[in-house]
Amino acid sequence: MNWKRAMLTDSGGFQMVSLLKLSEVSEEGVKFQSPHDGSEMLLSPEKSMEIQNTIGADIMMQLDDVISSLTTGSRVEEAMYRSIRWLDRCIKAHKRPAEQNLFPIIQGGLDPKLREICCQEMVKRDCPGYAIGGLSGGEEKEQFWKMVSLCTDYLPENKPRYCMGIGYTTDLIVCVALGADMFDCVYPTRTARFGTALTATGQLSLRQQKFASDFTPIESDCLCSTCRKHSRAYVHSLFSREAVGCHLITVHNIYYQMRLMKEMRDSIMNDKFPDFVKKRFNLLYPDKNFPPWAVNALSSVGITLD
Repeated sequence: MNWKRAMLTDSGGFQMVSLLKLSEVSEEGVKFQSPHDGSEMLLSPEKSMEIQNTIGADIMMQLDDVISSLTTGSRVEEAMYRSIRWLDRCIKAHKRPAEQNLFPIIQGGLDPKLREICCQEMVKRDCPGYAIGGLSGGEEKEQFWKMVSLCTDYLPENKPRYCMGIGYTTDLIVCVALGADMFDCVYPTRTARFGTALTATGQLSLRQQKFASDFTPIESDCLCSTCRKHSRAYVHSLFSREAVGCHLITVHNIYYQMRLMKEMRDSIMNDKFPDFVKKRFNLLYPDKNFPPWAVNALSSVGITLD
């Protein structure tokens, strides 16, 4: 790939279950139909490790038994225990542990007890880092932050804690406050395809006609190549005739996310994180109408927005 920076690969389980209608999960692995010829294929923990070892990613995810965050009943417990068993198979099949880091994925749905058990069992495996999975799938935000908080409380502070599928600015700030270190999400690129740019004060829908004569950059203090070279009006004009408009907003949105995370890291290093949180929330919510769930989550770690 000739990519000289850090690389993380997912196991493929989420994609199999969420994107393919005809998939079946068993103890063996995830069976699905090939999108090319319709033949049956099996993604097992061993095969997932083989693929990720071949790719050479710095961080690899275990194959886990993926369920919706809204799933209830015995299926949640089944998926949690199966994910633990599959982790053991992944560890055994991992061919390059000195060079590639295998992260377990905490499951357990919205059940605090199952989450607790999963954290305890996976921490016993002493892996290089840990992922919090099975969230950000439509559950209430109050439930979401409590599950994140529960997991970060149990996971080691001296190893990366990766909260999967998180991309909204408010969510990122809250999850960092709760102790999460790493995130991934399609949000900045997916929303760019619809002409939406991310800024410190919220979203800009650059498809709107009001931007046709706005010759300022997307963000005045942003140093991304889009903001340094192009105006809102130019990007707006592209959406009616060229796909490059999506690319320009994608560049900005990714830069925005990277900048946001760097500013959070810097504020933590300088013991200014609570001040950073207050500043960013006031930019996002100038009317002080903060989401109650976020207020509750931040209060749980001693951060107030007053």
